[in-house]
Amino acid sequence: MPVISGKRAFLEILKQEGVEVVFGNPGTTELALMDAFAVENDIRYVLGLQEAVVMAMADGYAQASGKLAVVNLHVTPGLGNAMGMLYDAQKAGSPILVTAGQHDQDFNRTEPILYADLPPIARPLVKWSDEIHRLADLPLMVHRACKTALAPPTGPVFLSLPGDILKNEADLDLMAPTRVATGVRGDRAAIEAAAKVLASAKRPIIMAGDAVAQSRALAELVALAELIGAPVYAELIANTASFPSSHPLFRGAMARSQTAMRKIFDQHDVLFSVGADLFALSLPADVAPVSPDLRMIHLDIDPWELGKNFPAEVAILGDPKATLPELTAAISAAMPAAAQSAAKERLKAASEATKAELEKLRARAKSLASETPIQPLALIQAISEILPKDAVVVDETVSSSGGLRQLVNSEDAQSFFGLRGGGIGWGLPASVGIKIALPDRPVICLSGDGSAMYTIQTLWTAARYKIGVVFVIFNNTSYRILKQRVFAQRGYAAQLDTYVGMELNNPEIDYVGLAKSLGVPAAHAATLHEATDLIAKGLAGNRPMLINVAIAREFK
Repeated sequence: MPVISGKRAFLEILKQEGVEVVFGNPGTTELALMDAFAVENDIRYVLGLQEAVVMAMADGYAQASGKLAVVNLHVTPGLGNAMGMLYDAQKAGSPILVTAGQHDQDFNRTEPILYADLPPIARPLVKWSDEIHRLADLPLMVHRACKTALAPPTGPVFLSLPGDILKNEADLDLMAPTRVATGVRGDRAAIEAAAKVLASAKRPIIMAGDAVAQSRALAELVALAELIGAPVYAELIANTASFPSSHPLFRGAMARSQTAMRKIFDQHDVLFSVGADLFALSLPADVAPVSPDLRMIHLDIDPWELGKNFPAEVAILGDPKATLPELTAAISAAMPAAAQSAAKERLKAASEATKAELEKLRARAKSLASETPIQPLALIQAISEILPKDAVVVDETVSSSGGLRQLVNSEDAQSFFGLRGGGIGWGLPASVGIKIALPDRPVICLSGDGSAMYTIQTLWTAARYKIGVVFVIFNNTSYRILKQRVFAQRGYAAQLDTYVGMELNNPEIDYVGLAKSLGVPAAHAATLHEATDLIAKGLAGNRPMLINVAIAREFK
């Protein structure tokens, strides 16, 4: 075994694990690792100017590529700055190895500046968290971290890297990677039980979650949905395309309101959830989102999600791509001729209802096309008409996203990414990571103005590395989602029309000037025609560009 330094061993192990990119923002405790990067030719280092940016870039890369992403942060403040975006990555199940430099271990007893015990800080938001205390343990622990991040259900892990571990040398066996097979098939008896319920359903409904996209099971879910004639909704906070948006059974995302959800679910007798979160809601309500009489079949790769909030009549632990074909075959075998005929009628009726609803939505959007300031729905419709077929849409428009899932094309598992965890500021940096993972596809990021300011430093990284993302700012000069919700309370703010801490004007933020100062070409659009012309130009150029679009401020 060769004598090798910890810093070189760490990079060699990452290469064994298939790592191609490390996202980071270095400090003094990472200097040994940065020295190793000076002679590293196989792993690309991408610099972000703030740790939240770095973390969200890695999250986007991991989601889009399905590969392990690696993040390197700077001790306690660096890890602290990244925590909001680490929460989003946890909720998205992104396979990420998060590392942070730590002081030399024999120095830590003095409690040096920036020092804290790092693993407990990260632990609530990761699958596994630890610190390497002996150079001899580095190969074992790095391989263990990578294996754990990629094992189903995937998710981030954390390792603290003390400076002495990286600087010291030793005879090391670098060991080899381990991969846990992901194609877990559901229990046969559970599949048969679920098939009987779904085969006899009179008014079934399907909720498709991120596990469908992550296992690349869109075609398998389409086959099952068509067989039973069930409309398909995206989960409430969906960050991936879990069902083709052009399919006549796709109804988009439900409003995240218990009352609105209950009206939909009361029309159905069986809910089949495929990897969906049941349910991540924003605010409490007196109305339950589902009736106790609604029968539930739940398939997920994560046992924690099965029956988490509502009892499932049948809970199947399994990967959607591996399990859905067996379930579809079992349903088909269990359906008598009358049930098959009824399912075909449901398929026809659901398809016609979806078509009518989509035509109504498009007509409404087009009726708003001449208004100024621009209406968000009109802008989304206009963008949908000019997007290339292989475009990737990254959405963090928050209060302006109504109709987006139905109007914007998202046909494959890598065509759409949204804010899964709810911690805003994710969209801009995530889109950079997504573009690094998918360099041959056009990527457009749709972001609210409030969200953009959390991680505006992202633009510098896009400029430095020439990452061709088109950033579109839906600018209503406010935190409009908060204004909507406080208005709904009908309290003092609604009575006085005064929304403290929710206005982003006086002065307005100059996004065009900000973008240019960070090296990204930018322009302002006041009309729909100006916006679409600029967006089309940006997409054709395959270079970073920001378009600031003035949209309507109304929220009531």
